[in-house]
Amino acid sequence: MEAEQQASERGQRKTRVGHVVSNQMEKTVVVAVIRRYMHPKYKKYVKERLKYKVHDEANDCGVGDKVLIEETRPMSRHKRWRVKQIIERAPAV
Repeated sequence: MEAEQQASERGQRKTRVGHVVSNQMEKTVVVAVIRRYMHPKYKKYVKERLKYKVHDEANDCGVGDKVLIEETRPMSRHKRWRVKQIIERAPAV
């Protein structure tokens, strides 16, 4: 109940779905988010890849995992996102 009230006071936080491309840092993963949009002039679909540094408190994520990330307060110079949920684990090699 209290968490719901805090969330409504805070407003909606941005979320993105992406794949982990690196987990070599301590409590941090790099997540690539691919966005497709139509070019305004040429009317072709363009793929844009953005990489976010994301806080992973428990060091759960592995390379290739599909994750849901959520916007949060600045945790360091580059980290403004945190892992909310691991949607799909990468197959073990």
